Amino acid sequence: MLTRLKGGRVVDPEQNLDAVADVYIRDGRIVAAPAEHETVDETIDVSGKIVMAGAIDIHSHIAGGNVALSRLLLPELHVNEAPSPEELPFATARWSTWETGRLYAEMGFTTVIEPALPPGHALQTHLELADIPVIDKGALSVVGNDDHLLTLLRSQESATAVRDSVAYALANSRGLGIKVVNAGGAASFKSNVRTFDLDDVVPHYGVTSRKIITSIMDAAETLGVPHPVHLHCSNLGVPGAVETVEKTIAAAEGRRLHLAHIQFYSYLAHEAGLFRSGAAEIAAAVAANPNITVDVGQVMFGPTVTISLDVIKQYSGATYASPKKWALVDGDAEGGGVVPIPYKQKSWVNQLQWAIGMELFLLSPDPWRVLMTTDHPNGGPFTSYPKILHLLMDAGERRAWVEAMPEEAKNRSNVAALDREYSMTEVAIMTRAAPARLLGLNDRGHLKPGAVADVAIYDDLADRTAMFSAARLVLKDGQPVVRDGRCLGWRQSRTHVLAPGYDAQMDRAMETYIADRFGVPRSAFAVPARAFGERDIFKVEPCAN
Repeated sequence: MLTRLKGGRVVDPEQNLDAVADVYIRDGRIVAAPAEHETVDETIDVSGKIVMAGAIDIHSHIAGGNVALSRLLLPELHVNEAPSPEELPFATARWSTWETGRLYAEMGFTTVIEPALPPGHALQTHLELADIPVIDKGALSVVGNDDHLLTLLRSQESATAVRDSVAYALANSRGLGIKVVNAGGAASFKSNVRTFDLDDVVPHYGVTSRKIITSIMDAAETLGVPHPVHLHCSNLGVPGAVETVEKTIAAAEGRRLHLAHIQFYSYLAHEAGLFRSGAAEIAAAVAANPNITVDVGQVMFGPTVTISLDVIKQYSGATYASPKKWALVDGDAEGGGVVPIPYKQKSWVNQLQWAIGMELFLLSPDPWRVLMTTDHPNGGPFTSYPKILHLLMDAGERRAWVEAMPEEAKNRSNVAALDREYSMTEVAIMTRAAPARLLGLNDRGHLKPGAVADVAIYDDLADRTAMFSAARLVLKDGQPVVRDGRCLGWRQSRTHVLAPGYDAQMDRAMETYIADRFGVPRSAFAVPARAFGERDIFKVEPCAN
């Protein structure tokens, strides 16, 4: 069947296209314009509307142990007494797996990446991801605090052994990339370490955070993992963390590296106490190093919960929990914690965090390398994205927010002096083309022939919040999944994974290691296809090597 999307304003940065054009779809893929003799089976008139590829979120905590723990800790944030819609019969709670897929799809998102997949909890995470409908998913396998890898580094084993250890974790947890969370920090926490920096040494292992990170970067490069190592740096939220970021960028020595939720590191110490904006310094460092990409982690106002495998940060942040309850898990490798927090408009500290995120966006010289996230739910829910886009595209809207800021926040930031407005093309780069390219998902993020037919169509409204909150039409693999801002029902989707090769000797070594350490066979930490019944869940993406 050949479908024509007729007469919309097509915004597709990969084709350098922002013009009225037709888009053609056949068998779930974008195709070139047909020959004159070919018959179009269906024409959908999208005149006057914005046509983009489906959006991609590169960093959103939507599944896994800490997500489940946050639901248990804070039922007041997700219990829903309203009856569930007929098309989603099991959606009885806000922020359930069902609601996650629906809410993303209605905003025009078609692919979302869970950035924290601990190999020890991989099966539970993938089972939950598989239950999220409509949108495609992927997850980033977490390494950098596990005893096996740290022991290899302590013993000065070869780069090949480290590579195979990383590849084993990635393949067996079915990740799409590699995530590192405060490398060595969780391992150090077990020895009562409560602060940890890039050149601090992990007790008992004798290796620095810098050594862990660079070794993993080398392994990822050798394996040809498409997405650069996705790094949660040390010193999150600490005044002076700008220096940590600058040192970490230098440690990369030109290798590709992605720095997560960079807003939470863009803090400089202030002589009057606490912090001031370091967004200009971070933006300059990113601009000067084209190997570096970041996502922002924008703070938005309202109640939320911070969830993280950075056990050091979550332990120190527990004192600010509101309501006064929190959970900390000091696990075998990563650990983690759940701490509720409200971002208040009356708080100059929270307003300053909001302003710093805006500064990072507005100072960005390259939307290909500075991507939109809230680090859902840490900076705020992903449902804040339409408002963030409105603030970036409309200086008048942003000015009203800035004028309402407390003077203390204004004095410690430079957001009031920035009048840049994002174009529709820059929005499409930041939310579509750039994350697809960065993840190595070459069949999405654009509307070129051969791309998967994930398409989002919006009314071109001056109120960008309203525009991006409710897409007029969303196609997933060429099939309508949202119409007039409402999800049409449950639809099975895919989880994208890598399957890197490694020496079979690593399987034998891990069989012995896991049996000795945990008393279970290696298969206990696997993600078997049979766990998903008859559902065909996984789509394997290629590594470069």
